Amino acid sequence: MVNHSALDSLVVSAAEMRAIEEYLFTQGMPVAALMEKAALAVAQRVLFWYPRFSYPTVGVLVGPGHNGGDGLVVARELALQQYQVKIYCPFERLKPLTQAHADYARCLGIPFVSNLEALRDCTFLIDAWFGFGLTRPFTGQIATEIDQLNTWPQPIVSIDIPSGLHTDSGAVLGMALRAQRSFCLGLWKRAYFQDAALAYLGQVERLDIGIPPQWIDAVLSPLPACQRFTSAMARRVFPQRPLVTHKYQQGHVLLICGSQRYAGGAILTALGARASGVGMVSVAVPQSLKPLLVGHCPEALVIACPETEQGAIASVPDLEAIWHQYQAVAIGPGLTTENPPLVEQVLAYPGPLILDADALNSLAGQGWLSRLQQRTLPTVLTPHLGELKRLFPHLENPQVDRLEAAQMAAQQSQALVLFKGARTIIAGPSGPTWIIAESTPALARGGSGDVLTGLMGGLLAQASPATYLETVALSAWWHAQAGILASQARSPMGVDALTLSQSLVSIAQQVLNQENF
Repeated sequence: MVNHSALDSLVVSAAEMRAIEEYLFTQGMPVAALMEKAALAVAQRVLFWYPRFSYPTVGVLVGPGHNGGDGLVVARELALQQYQVKIYCPFERLKPLTQAHADYARCLGIPFVSNLEALRDCTFLIDAWFGFGLTRPFTGQIATEIDQLNTWPQPIVSIDIPSGLHTDSGAVLGMALRAQRSFCLGLWKRAYFQDAALAYLGQVERLDIGIPPQWIDAVLSPLPACQRFTSAMARRVFPQRPLVTHKYQQGHVLLICGSQRYAGGAILTALGARASGVGMVSVAVPQSLKPLLVGHCPEALVIACPETEQGAIASVPDLEAIWHQYQAVAIGPGLTTENPPLVEQVLAYPGPLILDADALNSLAGQGWLSRLQQRTLPTVLTPHLGELKRLFPHLENPQVDRLEAAQMAAQQSQALVLFKGARTIIAGPSGPTWIIAESTPALARGGSGDVLTGLMGGLLAQASPATYLETVALSAWWHAQAGILASQARSPMGVDALTLSQSLVSIAQQVLNQENF
């Protein structure tokens, strides 16, 4: 059941948001009342972020629908606070409630201007042209004016979602306004977590407009397919240690990784696993890398493997005989694609299995889906966009709607899919799709994915089967928070993978100390 504290985690589609609003109206809430609540919430935040002594003049872009009505109420409230307000509404026909607010604004003496150029001297602009639910690309005058507005220096504040973005996919519908700040009304919309939309959203806030949680329950049963993974969820899933325990009760993870060409991948994966707090870490590497691994991660058990002529792992000694020792296995970082049979062999592991990097590339195009579907315990796939396209070439435009692409990939493979990107998505064949809502471009650095794979392997080795999906999401959240923390100290350009692995420990300390993020 949804409560007020959980509202911030819900992410809805345009259809789901529309259904919630329709239910509110059938329960007796007047449309005008909802508009007033939403617009007053926006006005309060505008007053905070754009105070009149710094931003005395505001231009409001008013559309024909209820988003335009929201803008007119905001225009009225700002005018009452002594802002100089101008309204630009290039539409002849408005919805009745929006028309009523336009008439009232005229009665208050707020000027309506007939062309966009009249707003050029405003210190900031409010975008109330189109809210959620837009599906058709802009053409003609509106497209031309959006293009023009995007060249102006004034900050733009968008109500609900920047005009021109698809509410679900975040795709640009021909042309979209680039906002400095976007206020999402009621519940988070899917576009806010799509990579395609991030350059247009600016700083984002969700504004509570008083939707009773029980009414959300009544409409969204079960809950929305997508949810933000929050710090509160991280605390619930975070591994806890009893007072009396020993290392073999805290999980044992096997990492199969590295080659002479990519020796660092094995080291960074091991360091990520170490930061997870897992009881034991075993690392299978080419035998020539064993001294290197022991030097960087002396507590790990290093399995020296026979090598190919190119310095990759040829085989892991007695692999199937030692399966029972491990609670999770991760394979791929730095592996190279020289030995696909090794990856095929690892698919027989009877426990949680992470396939990353070259393990994914080794499987692509080899009829691997049926093998994954036969596994009884979870397989985790960790593709970036290019790898996802190779693994699932029949998916249409996975870059356009990343949430849908992750969900479809999970259903087709019966695996847990961690789809990497500026907003990482974690989807399973059933259950919620988790979104990592905060991250940093500092993670766009060689080796950061290796750290994530090791961290995830260590966490899965400590997790119960009931929490595998949430544990995968926890690893991505923890990894992102460590990147944010490191970038605050060293700048986004200064976060190398080793620094990232060290920052994981600081995030763990904050979580265990119940600190706020």
